[in-house]
Parts: sequence; structure tokens; C-alpha cells
Amino acid sequence: MSNPKTSLTTVSVISDFKEITKMRLSLSVVFSSLAGYLLGVETVDYKTLILLAFGGYFMVGASNAFNQIIEKDLDALMKRTKNRPIPSGRMSVNTAFVIATLFTILGIAILYSINKQTAMFGAISIFLYTCAYTPLKTKTPLAVFVGAIPGAIPFMLGWVAATNNFGIEPGTLFALQFFWQFPHFWAIGWFLYDDYEKAGFFMLPTGKQDKGTAVQTIMYTIWTLLVSIIPVFGFTGSLRLSIVAAVIVFVLGLGMVYYAFRLFKEMTVTAARQLMIASVSYITLVQIVYVIDKFIR
Repeated sequence: MSNPKTSLTTVSVISDFKEITKMRLSLSVVFSSLAGYLLGVETVDYKTLILLAFGGYFMVGASNAFNQIIEKDLDALMKRTKNRPIPSGRMSVNTAFVIATLFTILGIAILYSINKQTAMFGAISIFLYTCAYTPLKTKTPLAVFVGAIPGAIPFMLGWVAATNNFGIEPGTLFALQFFWQFPHFWAIGWFLYDDYEKAGFFMLPTGKQDKGTAVQTIMYTIWTLLVSIIPVFGFTGSLRLSIVAAVIVFVLGLGMVYYAFRLFKEMTVTAARQLMIASVSYITLVQIVYVIDKFIR
């Protein structure tokens, strides 16, 4: 007969592990990397696909763990994060540091086994997220710009893993996910404004829930839409998009633009939350359309 206390402890440890590595976020990043790989590869190598999935997860998990170590005191101030493993006292900083270090080593080593460029971009991502984006969050709204760089690497990373080459194709994938980060994070910054304010985080471009922030959100959403259809014009090397796929991607982009304008019009937490949900749906669906289009074209 199993000990209920032991079972509870095991569940708690697994739950804390998932939280310290932000499993859902990490899996969405892995999804982006795999989509980029499928876009870049001629023949799918399932071994490389598995290595990329694990390497990508370790890479993002390490970044998230380091982030929570650095922000442990600030996390304790916010309702959204005060129950995380470190501020709640369920996990020590030393344990989290061991996990973060181990994940960094494993992530870079696994990505290096694919090719050197993939490992290099993975290492850059961890460094920028941990050493630039995280400390800048309490200093300047430009933190979102810096954070958008490691946030945009995964989609591009998959292509580099597939081709061992960085050119216009992965650059376009990077640009798409880079511009997308702004409306996505500003929407989050808007509906979590009061919580972020407690920790002194500057997440909105003007620092406030105002028309200026809403206008910039619309601008970056439109740029995201424009970048997403560039491959249909044949300027992006072997990264191509059929007219049908481009129309679908454009319509998906219009949906996100609609919610950005809605935020401008309503200026509410609800509108910001709807934009965030729309942005997550958008980037996922666009990546799926890109991949499907490649394989049926």
C-alpha cells in the first residue's frame, strides 16, 4: 500500500519542476523550433527532431529557472507569481540553480550534437534572456525589445538545425516571431499591469495603459502581418508560401489586428486578455499553415 504522504510529495516535486521550467511555455517554444525544422529540412531526420525537442526544452527551461532565481524577491510581491517554488519556499535557490545549470549544459550539448550554429544560437538565447532581459524589466520598457530577441530565436533555430546555415530564410522566421512578441507581451503587460507595478516591472512602451501603448500595439501587429506574407513574393530564398497559404496567413493576421484595434477602442483588461489569446492562437496557426503548405505544395 502506497504512502499518501509520499505520493503527495512526488506530485508536489513534479509540479514544482514543471513550474520552475515553465513547462507550458517551454513546450510552445519547442513547437516553434520543430516547425522551423520542418520548414528547413528536405528529408525529416527523426533523431534530429527528437534532439531538437529535448535541446530546445532544456534551453528554455534553463532560462526560466535562472529568471525565477533572479526574480525570487519580486515574484513574492506579485499575486500571479508568489506561489512559485522559490518564493513560496518549496524549492531552495541552490536546487533551482542546479536545475538551471544542468539544463544549460544539457541543452547546449544536445544542440551542439545537431550542429555548432544551433548550439551558438541556443547559448545566445539563454544569455540574453537571463543577463539582459530579466534585469532590464525593472529598469526600462525596452526590456520587451531585448526579450523579443531570445523569444524569436526558436522558430529560426529549427531552420538552422535543419540546414546548418543562417540566411534570409531563418532571418524571415526570426523577424516574424520578433515582431509578434510586442503585441503579445504588451497585451500581457496591460492585463497584469497592477501586478507588475507591485514588482516595479516596466512592460508597456509608455509605462501606462494609455492610447500610446495601444497605438504601438497596433503598429507592431500590422508589421507582424506584413512580415508573415513576405515569403509569397519569392524574396526569401527557399522559404516560400503559396498564394492560398498567404491568404490564410493574412486573414489570421487581420484577426489579430482586429483585437489590437479593439484594445485601442475599449482600453480594458478584458480587451488586452482577448488580444493575448488571439496572439497565441495566431502564431501557432501561422506556423502550422507554413508547415502544411510546404508539404502539400
